[in-house]
Amino acid sequence: MMYGQQQAYDRAITVFSPDGRLFQVEYAKEAVRRGATSIGVTFEEGVLLAAVKYNFSKLVVPACLKKIFEIDNHMTAVAAGLIADARKLVSVGRKESERYRILYDEVPPVYPIANYIADVVQAYTQYGGARPFGVSLLLAGYDDKPHLYEIEPSGAMTGYFADSIGENKKEVDAYLEKNYKKGMSSKGAMKLAVSAIKEHVPKDVPYSIEVAVFKKGDSSFTRVPEDMLKKL
Repeated sequence: MMYGQQQAYDRAITVFSPDGRLFQVEYAKEAVRRGATSIGVTFEEGVLLAAVKYNFSKLVVPACLKKIFEIDNHMTAVAAGLIADARKLVSVGRKESERYRILYDEVPPVYPIANYIADVVQAYTQYGGARPFGVSLLLAGYDDKPHLYEIEPSGAMTGYFADSIGENKKEVDAYLEKNYKKGMSSKGAMKLAVSAIKEHVPKDVPYSIEVAVFKKGDSSFTRVPEDMLKKL
């Protein structure tokens, strides 16, 4: 009987279950939990993002496997979950960033762009005829200081010093909480992100790590060569 009741409540995004749950949003979060691990870390003078890319086939062109997406020169995002959904949200962020530049003739701060994307995600949890976004984003940027925000499929947005999304999130977050130190250098932050990935990614699947870093004074995010990551 209970199973039949749950089926009735998970057919529409706009219907709450008696215990206050939106099952479609919870299913979207499950899609995120099945995604490859992504990590964000802020440091003294900047912020970095790191993403796991699984190499499932030798026939795939490596350059096509993108997990880190530029939103603006000083702002980028990494995704876990449905990457097609991530591309749509990145496009939303780019358009809002352009609009801000045209309207105010200045570089957009990170928070309002992240907040706008979160508002769009939240809107898809309350209207019929659409499904929630099956992706979480870590949005990183630098204006007067480094910023890192997690945007969940529910539209919730939370700021972090260091955070992860995707598979093994609980274990990776525990590792980051134990080893993160305020005021760490960019090299220390990179070591932390790479070691957290190596510690918790399944060993039986070949993978590579994509890292992008922004330091104070940079004109854009820099992608770190894979050879440099292997030396950490």
